[in-house]
Amino acid sequence: MVRHVLVSLVLTTSGCAAMKAEVALQPLSFDSASSAPKALVENHFARDRSAIGEAELREILASPVFLEEHARVGVLPVAVRYEVDEEVPVEAAPAVLVEALEGSGLVELATEVSSEWPTERGVPGLRELAARYRTEYLLLYRHRFIDAARPNLAALSYLTLIAALFVPGTTVESAGVLEATLFDTKTGTILFTVNERVRAEAVSTPAGVGRASELQHRALVKEGMKRLSDQVLLRMRRLVAARPGEESVRASAAR
Repeated sequence: MVRHVLVSLVLTTSGCAAMKAEVALQPLSFDSASSAPKALVENHFARDRSAIGEAELREILASPVFLEEHARVGVLPVAVRYEVDEEVPVEAAPAVLVEALEGSGLVELATEVSSEWPTERGVPGLRELAARYRTEYLLLYRHRFIDAARPNLAALSYLTLIAALFVPGTTVESAGVLEATLFDTKTGTILFTVNERVRAEAVSTPAGVGRASELQHRALVKEGMKRLSDQVLLRMRRLVAARPGEESVRASAAR
C-alpha cells in the first residue's frame, strides 16, 4: 500500500515538473543593438513615375550640396511654373536681392537677368539665359497674392447711394508669399527655396478695391524683401560652409 502511494507521488511530481518546463519563459533581452530599426535601403515606391532612373536618383542624393567658389548668380523674376516672366520688371525686388548678394561677398558677381532675350519657355529657357549671362546659378524670384474684400461698418452709410463714391466702406485683405529659389543651371537641381509670408489690410471705396489691392501688394513686397534677402543670405552662407576641400572637388570632377 505504502509502495503504491510512493509511486503515485513520484509520478505526480514528475508531471508537474514537466509542465513547468513546458511553460518556462525565455529571459528578456535588453540588447539595444539587436532591437534598433535598420536603415531604409530598399525603394518601396518603385511604381512611381519619375523622369530619372533609380541609379541617377541615388547618385544625386549622395552628392554633396554646396556653392561653388567664385560663383556667378543671376537674379531672374519668374511667373507660374518657373517660366520666364515676360511682364515689364517694374518691381524693385530683383535689384534688392542683387544688392544683398553683391554686398555679402559670397559670390563673385550678382546681376539682374533680362527676360527680353529670345528664349524657350520652362527650364530650357532658364538654362539658355544662364548660358548667355554665363552664370552658374539663377536665383528665381516670384511673388503671389490672394485678395478678399468685405464690407465694414462704414458701409452702413451706403444707404445713401452717393456715400458709396467717397466713403471707404470696404476692407481689402491681401495675403501673399515672396519666394526665392536657387537653381543650379549645370546640374538642373534646386539648392534651396525660401518663402517670406506677408499679410495686410486696408480700407477703400467699392470702386477703388482693385487699386487698393495693387498698392497693398507693392507695399508688402517692399516690406518683405529685406527679410527674404536675409533668408537667402543665410542659406548661401550654409552652402559656402559646406564647400568641400580642393582635393574633394578635383576627385569629384575626375569621376
